[in-house]
Amino acid sequence: MKKQIALGLFAISLFACNEGKKPAEKITIMKYPETKKDSTTDNYFGTSIADPYRWLENDTSAETAAWVNAENKVTQNYLSQIPYRDDIKRRLTEIWNYPKDGTPFKVGEYYFFTKNNGLQNQSVWFIKKGLNGIEEVFLDPNKLTADGTAAVSLIGFSHNKKYVAYSVAQAGSDWSNIYVMDIATKMKLGDELKWTKFSGAAWKGDGFYYSKFDEPAKGMDLSAANKFQKIYYHKLGDQQKEDQLIFEDKTNPNLYFGAGVTEDEQFLIIYASAGTSGNALHYQDLKEPGSKISLLVKGYDHNHSVIENVNDKLLVNTDLGAENKKVVLVDPKNADPAQWQTIIPESQLALEGVSTGGGYLWASYLKDASTNIVQFDLTGKKLRAVKLPALGTADGFSAFKEDKEFFYSFSNFTTPGTIYRYDIAKAESTLYKKSELKFNTDNYETKQVFYTSKDGTKVPMFIVHKKGIKLDGNNPVYLYAYGGFQVSLTPGFSLSRMLFLEKGGIYVQPSLRGGSEYGEAWHKGGMLGKKQNVFDDFIAAAEYLIQEKYTNASKIAISGGSNGGLLVGACMTQRPELFKVALPAVGVLDMLRYHKFTVGWGWAVEYGTSDKKEDFDYLIKYSPLHNIKADVNYPATLITTADHDDRVVPAHSFKFAATLQEKYKGENPILIRIETKAGHGAGKPTTKMIEEASDVWSFVFQNLGMSW
Repeated sequence: MKKQIALGLFAISLFACNEGKKPAEKITIMKYPETKKDSTTDNYFGTSIADPYRWLENDTSAETAAWVNAENKVTQNYLSQIPYRDDIKRRLTEIWNYPKDGTPFKVGEYYFFTKNNGLQNQSVWFIKKGLNGIEEVFLDPNKLTADGTAAVSLIGFSHNKKYVAYSVAQAGSDWSNIYVMDIATKMKLGDELKWTKFSGAAWKGDGFYYSKFDEPAKGMDLSAANKFQKIYYHKLGDQQKEDQLIFEDKTNPNLYFGAGVTEDEQFLIIYASAGTSGNALHYQDLKEPGSKISLLVKGYDHNHSVIENVNDKLLVNTDLGAENKKVVLVDPKNADPAQWQTIIPESQLALEGVSTGGGYLWASYLKDASTNIVQFDLTGKKLRAVKLPALGTADGFSAFKEDKEFFYSFSNFTTPGTIYRYDIAKAESTLYKKSELKFNTDNYETKQVFYTSKDGTKVPMFIVHKKGIKLDGNNPVYLYAYGGFQVSLTPGFSLSRMLFLEKGGIYVQPSLRGGSEYGEAWHKGGMLGKKQNVFDDFIAAAEYLIQEKYTNASKIAISGGSNGGLLVGACMTQRPELFKVALPAVGVLDMLRYHKFTVGWGWAVEYGTSDKKEDFDYLIKYSPLHNIKADVNYPATLITTADHDDRVVPAHSFKFAATLQEKYKGENPILIRIETKAGHGAGKPTTKMIEEASDVWSFVFQNLGMSW
């Protein structure tokens, strides 16, 4: 009763004022669920580590489901008391609601592209015959489920341009089924391939190669470790049980396998990796009768990818002997690296990727985290740098050999995705499709600064805000980063983020070590035993923003997802006084057990594992779950995860939330938001994205003291 009276008085005072809605003066937090603890303890090399909430790892138990419901009730009760939560949702819906077109790509005489009328849960695949042809629906994911939670990806076109294989993932899971459609008739064939994960479709003749794990035990499909991935060949019309096993390694369960076929169908390429970086290459000459799969490049200390073949040789993008990568020509019959011929030498810039189109090579370099595209011929002769519209991120420089054009997308922090048509012969870009976003982005500016991290390393950072902002040390800041797995954070547009900028916030994105903004050396500087550098880089970013009068510690929200969730978890436990809000999303938070679930073993090359003493010794120092201390004033925390996340299982977030709620005795809220029928993020329907963004921004605005 007292709470209702208090809220009622607040509502009266709110409507009485004419200066907009302010944060709630006081929000009553419901009592956190009393999370059961048990005596589970592990011994790591003589050190006993308690794990009292391990029962929450059982994602299918009734007990865990009850806990999830209780936690969501607490979270939604808190969020419901934020006075402008509905306003935020309405504004986000307005910003989101405009037609969005994907970048077209040409397959034979057809052009494929996606369209979303504004608020459709999933973008629809369209097709047209010729550039000026009639647009027709090819595949509508929204019709596969009532709630729009089925995500569709086109994963491989047959070389005769007659068929396309596509995958369907349900409710955010990484598991997918593969199907096939006839392009001209838009008819779905009878083929269905189950239990695929991280797979493409590499066509050869009237079938394709794909990657598959064994079917997990019933009820364990979202948590059990996935082992012994294999490559199969599927012939159109066959049942999956008839598919031919092409490649496996019975001696090592912890390997990823992927397949590719060159454009002329001469070579099968098999990628084998022990984790998220470092791989071996195997090949088979499909035009040589009786040929077998042979080793091309041994693993797993370096990164290699086959770009295409030039007759009987292979163009390979590699970082062997070149930390910023180079392109070499490899004779499969004499593949000793000493015999490799350099085609594109290593540059001072990091070579992010190389694609083919129109008979040329298109190299994408990163210059201080922005895209630079350079065109080469197949001999490595530099022809020209492609002029891009501005500093930002460009993607899509790829086509078939016979094509005379391709389309690419360009964006940056203040430019929504814009599509350009590139005429290869004329070397000209022309505007093809401009965004219809109803938001004036001209009022915002981006700058890039370089700040000094703890060990003296210079780190680049983008800062985005309204023009004319005052550096009075009192601006709300949203500090976002990733810092791992060779992922480079480049300038990109976010609908959700514009709401924060519109209300006077500053968006900040540092390029932490662990990514590949400056090549493999930058990556190695933030992995394994050097992971603390990543956290130091992030902490130094916040300190720089305070020093330069952008903000103060009571106005900083930190955010990151997946490996970025680890970043947030580590930094909020190491420097809790430096941040006001922490938003760890689908985070890797238990560094001692992450490798025991689904594909977590693949991250061991990045993190190390607690199975080795030398790794345990540094993991225990920063593992967010294991560094929560009693009676520390942690930031206001909103943990986000999802029940179908089988990449970073939700147990990480469950255990982290339970431990924080147990040990924290301050007034800041410690909440967890657990989405249903959603996963790690890919394929999330528009309705769920808007709902989650509304809740997150409401939490940020309330706890940073922002008005509406």
